[in-house]
Amino acid sequence: MLDVGCWLLDVGCFLVSLSTELAFTRVAGNLVSLMSNLSSDDIKNALKAVKYPGYSRDIVSFGLIKEANAANGAVSVSMLLTTANAEAAAQIKTDCERVLKALPGVQHVHVEVKQPAAAPGAAPAGGGAPWANQNRVPGIKRIVAVASGKGGVGKSTMSVNLACGLRHLGARVGLLDCDIYGPSIPLMMGINQRPGLSDDEKMIPPTSHGVKLMSMGFLLNDDQPVIWRGPMIQRTIQQFITVVDWGELDFLLVDLPPGTGDAQLTLCQTVPLDGGVIVTTPQEASLGVVRKGIAMFEKVNVPILGIAENMSYYTTPNGERVEIFGHGGGRKEAERLKIPFLGEVPIFTEIREGGDRGVPVVVSAPDKPAGQAFLKIAEAVKQKFS
Repeated sequence: MLDVGCWLLDVGCFLVSLSTELAFTRVAGNLVSLMSNLSSDDIKNALKAVKYPGYSRDIVSFGLIKEANAANGAVSVSMLLTTANAEAAAQIKTDCERVLKALPGVQHVHVEVKQPAAAPGAAPAGGGAPWANQNRVPGIKRIVAVASGKGGVGKSTMSVNLACGLRHLGARVGLLDCDIYGPSIPLMMGINQRPGLSDDEKMIPPTSHGVKLMSMGFLLNDDQPVIWRGPMIQRTIQQFITVVDWGELDFLLVDLPPGTGDAQLTLCQTVPLDGGVIVTTPQEASLGVVRKGIAMFEKVNVPILGIAENMSYYTTPNGERVEIFGHGGGRKEAERLKIPFLGEVPIFTEIREGGDRGVPVVVSAPDKPAGQAFLKIAEAVKQKFS
Protein backbone atom coordinates (compact mmCIF):
# COMPACT_ATOMS: atom_id res chain seq x y z
CA MET A 1 0.00 0.00 0.00
CA LEU A 2 2.90 2.33 0.84
CA ASP A 3 4.51 1.59 -2.51
CA VAL A 4 1.31 2.48 -4.32
CA GLY A 5 1.06 5.76 -2.38
CA CYS A 6 4.64 6.64 -3.21
CA TRP A 7 3.98 5.80 -6.85
CA LEU A 8 0.91 8.07 -6.89
CA LEU A 9 2.93 10.85 -5.24
CA ASP A 10 5.67 10.51 -7.88
CA VAL A 11 3.07 10.62 -10.66
CA GLY A 12 1.49 13.69 -9.09
CA CYS A 13 4.85 15.46 -8.85
CA PHE A 14 5.59 14.54 -12.46
CA LEU A 15 2.24 15.93 -13.61
CA VAL A 16 2.77 19.16 -11.66
CA SER A 17 6.25 19.45 -13.12
CA LEU A 18 4.94 18.75 -16.63
CA SER A 19 2.16 21.30 -16.18
CA THR A 20 4.63 23.92 -14.99
CA GLU A 21 6.97 23.20 -17.88
CA LEU A 22 4.12 23.41 -20.37
CA ALA A 23 3.00 26.72 -18.87
CA PHE A 24 6.54 28.08 -19.03
CA THR A 25 6.87 26.91 -22.64
CA ARG A 26 3.57 28.56 -23.48
CA VAL A 27 4.60 31.85 -21.86
CA ALA A 28 8.01 31.74 -23.52
CA GLY A 29 6.33 30.99 -26.82
CA ASN A 30 4.04 33.98 -26.34
CA LEU A 31 7.03 36.22 -25.63
CA VAL A 32 8.84 34.93 -28.71
CA SER A 33 5.67 35.55 -30.71
CA LEU A 34 5.46 39.09 -29.35
CA MET A 35 9.08 39.71 -30.26
CA SER A 36 8.63 38.32 -33.76
CA ASN A 37 5.69 40.66 -34.25
CA LEU A 38 7.57 43.71 -32.94
CA SER A 39 7.92 46.00 -35.94
CA SER A 40 9.95 49.12 -36.57
CA ASP A 41 6.79 51.19 -36.07
CA ASP A 42 6.14 49.48 -32.73
CA ILE A 43 9.61 50.43 -31.55
CA LYS A 44 9.19 54.02 -32.72
CA ASN A 45 5.79 54.27 -31.04
CA ALA A 46 7.40 53.15 -27.78
CA LEU A 47 10.20 55.70 -28.19
CA LYS A 48 7.64 58.51 -28.41
CA ALA A 49 7.76 58.36 -24.61
CA VAL A 50 11.33 59.72 -24.75
CA LYS A 51 11.39 63.53 -24.75
CA TYR A 52 14.28 65.53 -26.15
CA PRO A 53 16.15 66.98 -23.14
CA GLY A 54 14.70 70.36 -22.24
CA TYR A 55 11.75 70.12 -24.65
CA SER A 56 8.20 68.79 -24.56
CA ARG A 57 8.46 67.07 -27.97
CA ASP A 58 9.66 63.49 -28.36
CA ILE A 59 12.71 62.27 -30.26
CA VAL A 60 10.57 60.51 -32.90
CA SER A 61 8.71 63.69 -33.88
CA PHE A 62 12.09 65.39 -34.32
CA GLY A 63 13.01 62.72 -36.90
CA LEU A 64 16.07 61.51 -34.99
CA ILE A 65 15.39 57.76 -35.33
CA LYS A 66 17.13 56.38 -38.43
CA GLU A 67 16.86 52.60 -37.86
CA ALA A 68 14.79 50.39 -35.53
CA ASN A 69 14.86 46.58 -35.65
CA ALA A 70 13.92 43.62 -33.44
CA ALA A 71 14.88 39.92 -33.64
CA ASN A 72 15.33 37.00 -31.21
CA GLY A 73 14.70 39.04 -28.08
CA ALA A 74 17.04 41.87 -29.09
CA VAL A 75 16.14 45.42 -30.13
CA SER A 76 18.56 47.64 -32.02
CA VAL A 77 18.03 51.37 -32.56
CA SER A 78 20.20 53.87 -34.38
CA MET A 79 19.65 57.63 -34.25
CA LEU A 80 21.40 60.75 -35.51
CA LEU A 81 21.41 63.94 -33.44
CA THR A 82 21.95 67.42 -34.86
CA THR A 83 24.08 68.54 -31.94
CA ALA A 84 27.45 67.53 -30.53
CA ASN A 85 26.20 67.95 -26.96
CA ALA A 86 27.37 64.84 -25.07
CA GLU A 87 25.03 65.30 -22.10
CA ALA A 88 21.94 65.36 -24.31
CA ALA A 89 23.14 62.23 -26.14
CA ALA A 90 23.79 60.36 -22.89
CA GLN A 91 20.36 61.20 -21.48
CA ILE A 92 18.58 60.19 -24.69
CA LYS A 93 20.49 56.88 -24.77
CA THR A 94 19.60 56.10 -21.14
CA ASP A 95 15.92 56.98 -21.59
CA CYS A 96 15.68 54.90 -24.77
CA GLU A 97 17.24 51.85 -23.10
CA ARG A 98 14.81 52.16 -20.19
CA VAL A 99 11.76 52.34 -22.48
CA LEU A 100 12.87 49.51 -24.78
CA LYS A 101 13.76 47.11 -21.94
CA ALA A 102 10.19 47.46 -20.68
CA LEU A 103 8.77 46.02 -23.92
CA PRO A 104 7.44 42.42 -23.70
CA GLY A 105 10.04 39.79 -24.53
CA VAL A 106 12.95 42.18 -24.94
CA GLN A 107 16.10 40.76 -23.38
CA HIS A 108 18.84 42.78 -25.04
CA VAL A 109 18.85 46.43 -26.12
CA HIS A 110 21.41 48.25 -28.24
CA VAL A 111 21.01 52.01 -28.74
CA GLU A 112 23.47 53.78 -31.03
CA VAL A 113 23.52 57.58 -30.81
CA LYS A 114 25.47 59.29 -33.57
CA GLN A 115 26.50 62.94 -33.33
CA PRO A 116 28.26 65.45 -35.57
CA ALA A 117 31.84 66.15 -34.59
CA ALA A 118 32.35 69.38 -32.67
CA ALA A 119 34.37 72.03 -34.48
CA PRO A 120 38.01 72.23 -33.32
CA GLY A 121 38.29 74.64 -30.41
CA ALA A 122 34.51 75.12 -30.21
CA ALA A 123 32.87 75.49 -26.86
CA PRO A 124 30.59 72.62 -25.79
CA ALA A 125 27.06 73.04 -27.09
CA GLY A 126 24.67 74.21 -24.44
CA GLY A 127 21.35 72.43 -24.11
CA GLY A 128 21.66 70.49 -27.37
CA ALA A 129 18.67 72.17 -29.03
CA PRO A 130 17.28 70.42 -32.12
CA TRP A 131 17.50 73.81 -33.93
CA ALA A 132 21.24 74.16 -33.41
CA ASN A 133 21.64 74.17 -37.20
CA GLN A 134 19.67 77.36 -37.79
CA ASN A 135 21.21 79.67 -40.35
CA ARG A 136 20.58 83.30 -41.16
CA VAL A 137 19.41 83.99 -44.71
CA PRO A 138 21.82 86.43 -46.35
CA GLY A 139 20.18 89.78 -47.08
CA ILE A 140 17.24 89.35 -44.70
CA LYS A 141 17.60 91.50 -41.60
CA ARG A 142 14.61 90.24 -39.60
CA ILE A 143 12.23 87.29 -39.85
CA VAL A 144 8.91 87.72 -38.06
CA ALA A 145 6.27 84.99 -37.77
CA VAL A 146 2.58 85.84 -37.74
CA ALA A 147 0.76 83.09 -35.85
CA SER A 148 -2.39 82.34 -33.94
CA GLY A 149 -2.58 78.69 -32.95
CA LYS A 150 -6.22 78.78 -34.08
CA GLY A 151 -7.80 79.13 -37.51
CA GLY A 152 -10.44 81.67 -38.43
CA VAL A 153 -9.03 84.67 -36.56
CA GLY A 154 -7.97 86.59 -39.68
CA LYS A 155 -4.27 85.80 -39.46
CA SER A 156 -3.64 85.94 -43.22
CA THR A 157 -5.57 89.21 -43.42
CA MET A 158 -3.32 90.54 -40.67
CA SER A 159 -0.23 89.24 -42.49
CA VAL A 160 -0.92 90.93 -45.84
CA ASN A 161 -1.93 94.23 -44.26
CA LEU A 162 1.02 94.16 -41.87
CA ALA A 163 3.37 93.47 -44.80
CA CYS A 164 1.85 96.29 -46.87
CA GLY A 165 1.84 98.51 -43.78
CA LEU A 166 5.56 98.03 -43.22
CA ARG A 167 6.12 98.70 -46.92
CA HIS A 168 4.03 101.88 -46.57
CA LEU A 169 6.39 102.91 -43.75
CA GLY A 170 9.39 102.58 -46.06
CA ALA A 171 10.64 99.08 -45.23
CA ARG A 172 11.71 96.46 -47.78
CA VAL A 173 9.34 93.57 -47.13
CA GLY A 174 8.81 89.95 -48.14
CA LEU A 175 5.85 87.73 -47.21
CA LEU A 176 6.13 83.94 -47.07
CA ASP A 177 2.90 81.91 -47.04
CA CYS A 178 3.60 78.78 -44.98
CA ASP A 179 0.02 77.52 -45.14
CA ILE A 180 0.78 74.75 -47.63
CA TYR A 181 -2.67 73.16 -47.53
CA GLY A 182 -4.69 76.36 -47.79
CA PRO A 183 -2.60 79.15 -49.33
CA SER A 184 -4.55 82.43 -49.48
CA ILE A 185 -1.83 85.06 -49.92
CA PRO A 186 -1.99 85.05 -53.77
CA LEU A 187 -5.70 85.92 -53.67
CA MET A 188 -5.33 88.57 -50.98
CA MET A 189 -2.36 90.20 -52.73
CA GLY A 190 -4.00 90.08 -56.17
CA ILE A 191 -1.34 88.05 -57.97
CA ASN A 192 -1.09 84.49 -59.24
CA GLN A 193 2.00 83.85 -61.33
CA ARG A 194 4.79 81.31 -61.37
CA PRO A 195 8.07 82.31 -59.72
CA GLY A 196 10.92 83.06 -62.10
CA LEU A 197 14.30 81.33 -62.04
CA SER A 198 17.58 83.15 -61.51
CA ASP A 199 20.94 82.31 -63.11
CA ASP A 200 21.99 80.44 -59.97
CA GLU A 201 18.74 78.40 -60.13
CA LYS A 202 16.94 80.13 -57.29
CA MET A 203 13.25 81.00 -57.45
CA ILE A 204 12.54 84.69 -58.01
CA PRO A 205 9.54 85.65 -55.87
CA PRO A 206 6.65 87.50 -57.56
CA THR A 207 6.02 91.05 -56.29
CA SER A 208 2.71 92.74 -55.55
CA HIS A 209 2.09 96.13 -53.91
CA GLY A 210 5.85 96.40 -53.41
CA VAL A 211 6.05 93.18 -51.35
CA LYS A 212 7.99 90.10 -52.46
CA LEU A 213 5.86 86.97 -52.15
CA MET A 214 6.22 83.20 -52.05
CA SER A 215 3.33 80.77 -51.66
CA MET A 216 2.39 77.23 -52.55
CA GLY A 217 -0.51 78.85 -54.37
CA PHE A 218 1.92 80.07 -57.07
CA LEU A 219 2.90 76.47 -57.84
CA LEU A 220 -0.58 74.93 -58.05
CA ASN A 221 -3.11 74.82 -60.85
CA ASP A 222 -6.42 76.47 -59.93
CA ASP A 223 -8.10 74.43 -57.17
CA GLN A 224 -5.53 71.64 -57.11
CA PRO A 225 -5.30 70.24 -53.56
CA VAL A 226 -2.08 69.49 -51.69
CA ILE A 227 -2.18 65.96 -50.26
CA TRP A 228 1.17 65.62 -48.52
CA ARG A 229 2.56 64.13 -45.36
CA GLY A 230 4.78 65.97 -42.88
CA PRO A 231 8.21 65.40 -44.51
CA MET A 232 7.05 66.98 -47.77
CA ILE A 233 5.71 70.01 -45.89
CA GLN A 234 9.00 70.38 -44.05
CA ARG A 235 11.05 70.17 -47.24
CA THR A 236 8.87 72.72 -49.03
CA ILE A 237 9.11 75.29 -46.23
CA GLN A 238 12.88 74.86 -46.07
CA GLN A 239 13.12 75.48 -49.82
CA PHE A 240 10.84 78.51 -49.65
CA ILE A 241 13.34 80.07 -47.27
CA THR A 242 16.67 78.92 -48.63
CA VAL A 243 16.06 78.38 -52.37
CA VAL A 244 14.24 81.67 -53.01
CA ASP A 245 16.16 84.77 -54.06
CA TRP A 246 14.66 87.16 -51.50
CA GLY A 247 17.28 89.82 -52.11
CA GLU A 248 17.73 92.58 -49.52
CA LEU A 249 14.83 92.76 -47.03
CA ASP A 250 14.26 94.65 -43.81
CA PHE A 251 11.47 92.24 -42.90
CA LEU A 252 10.41 88.77 -44.02
CA LEU A 253 6.97 88.08 -42.58
CA VAL A 254 5.94 84.44 -42.35
CA ASP A 255 2.22 83.66 -42.39
CA LEU A 256 2.00 80.42 -40.41
CA PRO A 257 -0.91 77.97 -40.57
CA PRO A 258 -2.97 77.29 -37.44
CA GLY A 259 -1.53 74.99 -34.80
CA THR A 260 1.91 74.07 -33.51
CA GLY A 261 2.92 71.32 -35.93
CA ASP A 262 5.27 70.59 -38.82
CA ALA A 263 5.28 74.06 -40.39
CA GLN A 264 6.03 75.85 -37.14
CA LEU A 265 8.68 73.36 -36.05
CA THR A 266 10.39 73.36 -39.46
CA LEU A 267 10.54 77.14 -39.50
CA CYS A 268 12.12 77.25 -36.04
CA GLN A 269 14.68 74.59 -37.01
CA THR A 270 15.62 76.28 -40.29
CA VAL A 271 16.10 79.95 -39.40
CA PRO A 272 16.34 81.99 -36.19
CA LEU A 273 13.14 84.00 -35.77
CA ASP A 274 13.45 87.58 -34.57
CA GLY A 275 9.94 87.69 -33.20
CA GLY A 276 6.37 86.49 -33.34
CA VAL A 277 3.13 88.45 -33.73
CA ILE A 278 0.19 86.63 -32.17
CA VAL A 279 -3.25 87.21 -33.71
CA THR A 280 -6.42 86.55 -31.74
CA THR A 281 -10.07 87.49 -31.56
CA PRO A 282 -11.57 88.74 -28.29
CA GLN A 283 -13.42 85.62 -27.10
CA GLU A 284 -12.03 82.97 -24.77
CA ALA A 285 -12.46 80.22 -27.38
CA SER A 286 -9.71 81.89 -29.39
CA LEU A 287 -7.53 83.01 -26.51
CA GLY A 288 -7.38 79.51 -25.02
CA VAL A 289 -5.72 78.14 -28.18
CA VAL A 290 -3.60 81.25 -28.73
CA ARG A 291 -1.92 80.59 -25.38
CA LYS A 292 -0.56 77.34 -26.83
CA GLY A 293 0.96 79.23 -29.74
CA ILE A 294 2.59 81.67 -27.33
CA ALA A 295 3.90 78.79 -25.23
CA MET A 296 5.41 77.20 -28.34
CA PHE A 297 7.33 80.37 -29.23
CA GLU A 298 8.55 80.73 -25.66
CA LYS A 299 9.70 77.11 -25.68
CA VAL A 300 11.91 77.71 -28.71
CA ASN A 301 13.13 81.10 -27.47
CA VAL A 302 11.30 83.24 -30.03
CA PRO A 303 10.56 86.73 -28.64
CA ILE A 304 6.86 87.60 -28.59
CA LEU A 305 6.51 91.04 -30.19
CA GLY A 306 2.95 91.31 -28.98
CA ILE A 307 -0.71 90.37 -29.41
CA ALA A 308 -2.93 91.92 -32.08
CA GLU A 309 -6.69 91.63 -31.63
CA ASN A 310 -8.75 91.20 -34.79
CA MET A 311 -12.55 91.57 -35.18
CA SER A 312 -12.64 93.64 -32.00
CA TYR A 313 -16.06 95.16 -32.65
CA TYR A 314 -18.44 96.27 -35.38
CA THR A 315 -19.96 99.71 -35.89
CA THR A 316 -23.41 99.69 -37.49
CA PRO A 317 -24.39 102.29 -40.14
CA ASN A 318 -26.27 104.26 -37.48
CA GLY A 319 -23.14 104.44 -35.30
CA GLU A 320 -23.98 101.75 -32.76
CA ARG A 321 -20.98 99.73 -31.55
CA VAL A 322 -21.64 95.97 -31.43
CA GLU A 323 -19.09 93.70 -29.76
CA ILE A 324 -19.93 90.49 -31.61
CA PHE A 325 -17.12 88.40 -30.12
CA GLY A 326 -16.87 90.28 -26.85
CA HIS A 327 -14.19 92.89 -26.43
CA GLY A 328 -10.83 93.44 -24.78
CA GLY A 329 -9.79 89.79 -24.53
CA GLY A 330 -6.54 90.37 -26.43
CA ARG A 331 -5.53 93.35 -24.30
CA LYS A 332 -6.34 91.52 -21.05
CA GLU A 333 -4.35 88.46 -22.16
CA ALA A 334 -1.37 90.65 -23.06
CA GLU A 335 -1.52 92.30 -19.64
CA ARG A 336 -1.79 88.91 -17.94
CA LEU A 337 1.24 87.56 -19.82
CA LYS A 338 3.12 90.87 -19.51
CA ILE A 339 3.68 91.16 -23.26
CA PRO A 340 2.88 94.16 -25.50
CA PHE A 341 -0.59 94.73 -26.92
CA LEU A 342 -0.05 95.87 -30.51
CA GLY A 343 -3.55 97.11 -31.21
CA GLU A 344 -7.06 96.15 -32.23
CA VAL A 345 -8.71 95.91 -35.65
CA PRO A 346 -12.50 96.39 -35.79
CA ILE A 347 -14.71 94.63 -38.33
CA PHE A 348 -14.83 96.71 -41.50
CA THR A 349 -16.47 95.67 -44.76
CA GLU A 350 -13.56 97.33 -46.57
CA ILE A 351 -11.12 94.82 -45.08
CA ARG A 352 -13.03 91.85 -46.48
CA GLU A 353 -13.53 93.55 -49.84
CA GLY A 354 -9.83 94.39 -50.09
CA GLY A 355 -8.88 90.76 -49.46
CA ASP A 356 -11.30 89.50 -52.11
CA ARG A 357 -10.08 92.05 -54.69
CA GLY A 358 -6.42 91.48 -53.99
CA VAL A 359 -5.86 95.04 -52.78
CA PRO A 360 -5.29 95.13 -48.99
CA VAL A 361 -7.04 98.03 -47.26
CA VAL A 362 -3.67 99.46 -46.19
CA VAL A 363 -2.93 99.93 -49.90
CA SER A 364 -6.37 101.12 -51.05
CA ALA A 365 -7.25 103.35 -48.09
CA PRO A 366 -4.32 103.93 -45.74
CA ASP A 367 -5.90 107.09 -44.32
CA LYS A 368 -9.29 105.50 -43.55
CA PRO A 369 -10.03 103.96 -40.12
CA ALA A 370 -9.59 100.38 -41.41
CA GLY A 371 -6.20 101.14 -42.95
CA GLN A 372 -5.10 103.15 -39.93
CA ALA A 373 -5.82 100.21 -37.60
CA PHE A 374 -3.31 98.02 -39.44
CA LEU A 375 -0.79 100.83 -39.86
CA LYS A 376 -0.69 101.38 -36.11
CA ILE A 377 0.18 97.70 -35.62
CA ALA A 378 2.84 97.93 -38.34
CA GLU A 379 4.35 100.97 -36.62
CA ALA A 380 4.39 99.11 -33.30
CA VAL A 381 6.21 96.15 -34.88
CA LYS A 382 8.73 98.39 -36.63
CA GLN A 383 9.47 100.24 -33.41
CA LYS A 384 10.40 96.96 -31.75
CA PHE A 385 13.51 96.89 -33.94
CA SER A 386 14.39 100.58 -33.99
